[in-house]
Amino acid sequence: MAEGISLIIIKDGQGWDVTQLVEQITWSGRKGASARTLSADLVDDDGCRHARSGIDVEQGYQCLFHYNGEELFRGVIMSQTQNREKKLTFKAYDNGIYLANNKDTFTYENKTASDVFRDCCTRFGLPMGEVAECTYKIPELTKPKTTAFDAITDALSLDFDAMGIRHYVTSAKGKLNLLTRRENIMQWVIEAGRNLSNYTYTKSMEKIKTRLKMVSKEGTTLAEKINAGMEGKIGIFQEIDQPDESLTTAQINDLIEGILDEMSTPERALDVEAMGIADVISGIGVYIIIPELGISRTFYVDSDTHTFKDNLHTMSLKLNYANDLSKPGKGSGANGGGGDYKEGDIVQFNGGPYYVSSMAGSPAEPPCTAGPAKITMTAKGAKHPWHLIHTDGSTRVYGWVDDGTFN
Repeated sequence: MAEGISLIIIKDGQGWDVTQLVEQITWSGRKGASARTLSADLVDDDGCRHARSGIDVEQGYQCLFHYNGEELFRGVIMSQTQNREKKLTFKAYDNGIYLANNKDTFTYENKTASDVFRDCCTRFGLPMGEVAECTYKIPELTKPKTTAFDAITDALSLDFDAMGIRHYVTSAKGKLNLLTRRENIMQWVIEAGRNLSNYTYTKSMEKIKTRLKMVSKEGTTLAEKINAGMEGKIGIFQEIDQPDESLTTAQINDLIEGILDEMSTPERALDVEAMGIADVISGIGVYIIIPELGISRTFYVDSDTHTFKDNLHTMSLKLNYANDLSKPGKGSGANGGGGDYKEGDIVQFNGGPYYVSSMAGSPAEPPCTAGPAKITMTAKGAKHPWHLIHTDGSTRVYGWVDDGTFN
C-alpha cells in the first residue's frame, strides 16, 4: 500500500475505510473523455486484522480517494472482478459519466456553450462548480437522441471555431466544471535528470496545412491566409473552412489567423514517465525541460495515468504542444510596467505574490523576493496575465503574476 493514500467505500450512506486492503490504485483521465476513472486492486480475504471490502457493484456503491489529505477522486463503482487468488479489482467513474450515459434531444438557438453546459447538467440533476463564460452565441444547435456530453462537445467545438479558445469539462469534489484550457496552466516542471524518468518524442508533418480559405455557402472566398515560411519549406497544403454566417469580416480575419496558426504547426507529441504529481491531470499544461532535445516549454496533458503502489506515486503522461499560448500580450500605462512586453522578454520582478494559474483566486505561499525573470507565457484578459520563471537564484518566482509587478 502506498503511503499517504486513503480509500473509502460509501455503502448506504455510510463510509467504510478499506485502505489497508489496497495493493494498487490507478487514477486516470484523457482529453475528450467525459469522466476520470479510478481502478483499485484489493485483498479479497478475511484476515486477522481486517475483513473483506464487501463491494457489490449492483448496490450502487461509491468511493472516495484521498492522497496526502487532498481529495483526488469521488465516483460511482461501475464494475468489479474477483478471482481465486483472493483479489478484487473495481473500476469507478466520476460524475462526468452521467453526461455520457444520459440521452435526450437537445435544441438551442442563440445560446453560448456555457448555456448548453448548464442546461445539460440541470436536466440530469448534476451539481456544477466553476463555469467559464463563453461569449459566442451559437445561432442554432440541434442534437436529436444523443448524449449530453455530445451536445456539450459540439457546442465547445463551435465556440472554438468562432473564438479560437479551448474549454474542457472536468469534475472535482462531486461537481462538474467548465474551464478555459489556457487559463489553467500549472506551475509544475518536469525535467530530465530530476523527476522525469523516461520519454518518447514524436514530430509529424502529416496533417499540416500551409494555407486556409474561408468561404461562404455559395463558395465565395471571404478570407485567405498563407503561412509563407512553412509553404516555402514543404509546398502548398490547403484547407477550406466555412465560418458561421453571423461573424463579421473582422471576426473572420481574426479567426482565420488563429486557426491557420494551429494548422500550420507540426504535431509534437511527447510521452513521459515521471514521479507523480497529483495536480498534473489531463486538460492542464506543464512545463517540460529536456535539454538533449532542446525542449523547454509548455505542453498540454492529453491523458494521464497515476499509479500508487509500494510507497511510490508515479505517472505516465501523453502531451501535446501548447501552441495557443504564444500570442504576445501587452502591458499598458501604470499597470503595464512602463512598456510593451512579450513572451521571451527578460524583466525585473519587483517581488510579491504569484499564482499557480492565470485565474487563481489566492496566491501561492510564501511570496517571492525581487529578481530577474523571463516571461514564458501570456494570458490576455486574465486576472494574472504574465507567467514568469526566475533566471537566477535571487528570486524563486515561478508562476503567474499581475500587471505592474515587473519592469
